[in-house]
Amino acid sequence: MTHNNERMLFIILICFIVSIASSLFGFYTGVINGTWGGLELAFNSHYTGLSVNVASMLVSCAIGAFFAGHLADVYGRRSILLIIALLFMVSAWGSGISDTQEAFILYRSLGGLGAGAASVIVPMYIAEVAPARYRGSLGAILQVAVIIGLLVAFASNYVLVNVAGGVNQVFWFEYAAWRWMFWVELLPSFIFLVGLLFIPESPRYLVLHGQHQKAITVLTRLYGRFIGEAMYLEISLTLSEAHLPRFSDLKDQTTGRMKKVVWVGLGLAVFQQITGINIYYYYGVIFWQAVGFSETDGLLFNIILAVISLVACLFTLIFIDRWGRKIFLLVGSVGMTVSLAVLLFVFFQKESGIPKAFLLEHTDWIIIIATNAYVFFFSLSWGPVMWVLLGEMFPHQIRGSALAICGMALWSANLLTVTLFIVLLTFWGLMNAYILYTLMALLSIIFVYKYVYETKGKKLESMES
Repeated sequence: MTHNNERMLFIILICFIVSIASSLFGFYTGVINGTWGGLELAFNSHYTGLSVNVASMLVSCAIGAFFAGHLADVYGRRSILLIIALLFMVSAWGSGISDTQEAFILYRSLGGLGAGAASVIVPMYIAEVAPARYRGSLGAILQVAVIIGLLVAFASNYVLVNVAGGVNQVFWFEYAAWRWMFWVELLPSFIFLVGLLFIPESPRYLVLHGQHQKAITVLTRLYGRFIGEAMYLEISLTLSEAHLPRFSDLKDQTTGRMKKVVWVGLGLAVFQQITGINIYYYYGVIFWQAVGFSETDGLLFNIILAVISLVACLFTLIFIDRWGRKIFLLVGSVGMTVSLAVLLFVFFQKESGIPKAFLLEHTDWIIIIATNAYVFFFSLSWGPVMWVLLGEMFPHQIRGSALAICGMALWSANLLTVTLFIVLLTFWGLMNAYILYTLMALLSIIFVYKYVYETKGKKLESMES
């Protein structure tokens, strides 16, 4: 079938617009990394109080992810994206203006609802409008956008701290620098809100709700008349006996057990989190200080990590549709396991008495190199590829429901990991945390090899349950 009439520039444009939600998700995640000193002084809290802030926002992320899929099936992907934009704007403003920890948690939780919902809706929407042969690359834009959001957060934090003279120093209009760190998010949130006014609704949602002429119009606009009408017929045949998605669809009608593809999705969501990647996104400055660097060093290292992540994601974006999804996950898991094992040995050396002959020299440089290697391999693989797979691997009838529980599992694993990190760091040290992360990375190799199947080039309507 010829593809000459595809409006690829328009498809890419709307994928970029939708992916701004992922940039906001990344900014929301990373901005708090540089504000710990300000929050500690403003709300008189130390690690325990700070971990409550993170935990509360991650709970709201899990809630947002759980309900987003069903709401998108009922009200449409575009409608939920508009709500997400508003949630990010309110959260950004409120987080910066908060005078009490309770108000701060409330506003951050609103942003958490938006971040959790975005983690479900963005991959769903992109998978439903992208051509099958480019779906991996366009889906990988999501993680690139997340990293860009993180990079903007880390860079703006670094600039604000250096220009103001410190995170608690007064900046513009008599407000401390840490408050401006949150307000930076207002501009991209507004751009996202305006951009959403120009994107179409998902054609698969329109067909499911009987809006057939609108679906034909959207598909024709995306793919041209000939391919668009052919795709409409294919989608209509697939959904002709479908009903609004419900959680009971996740069970195999023969065995009564949850479908295998859902278990694989849950495994992908959980393994992406439990190797400890978000330690660097939420607690990067705290991590670098714990291994002997200064706060300024930590802010700078955050930027370096984000740049490395971006380079790795771009590489995956270019080659994922050529090489497939599974090979990236395998290479990434192996690389992460080796990098984490090196860090584990360094922390073991620092915290335990071992013979002098086995001591490593220049451990600061080893920590920097191994940490950057770990982030590189994650960003090459589990970062973008998990989102691509979750967006495309589920049959249409269960996509919304499956993404809902996978999104909730992802944020719950995120919550467990970052909360446990503070406990381990406070009472048992980094070595024990990295025993856990290294073991999980090793198990992820086995999981990918045995259970993850290739989806490269398959149409969404041909995905098996």
